[in-house]
Amino acid sequence: MSEHYEDRSERLAQYMIEESATVRSAAAHFGISKSTVHKDLTTALKHRNRALYAAVKELLEQNKAQRHFRGGEATRLKYLEQKEKQKTADTGER
Repeated sequence: MSEHYEDRSERLAQYMIEESATVRSAAAHFGISKSTVHKDLTTALKHRNRALYAAVKELLEQNKAQRHFRGGEATRLKYLEQKEKQKTADTGER
């Protein structure tokens, strides 16, 4: 395992814990894929820094438990936005 890979896993974990970030937001912040974030956190970190791994694992579990709420909220906002656009189009406003 390369040193760069292991360093990145620790930086990812620290970022996620400090920011209470999701995998998606961490991936965007570091410019890597969600799969890479998961791989770094669950493979390299587990062997390199058990305490940090335990903390980030707890956050991942929390995010997993909440994801259906986030998805529902995103869908609700999407349809509200569509409704507003339709309302504006129907009244001829811009």
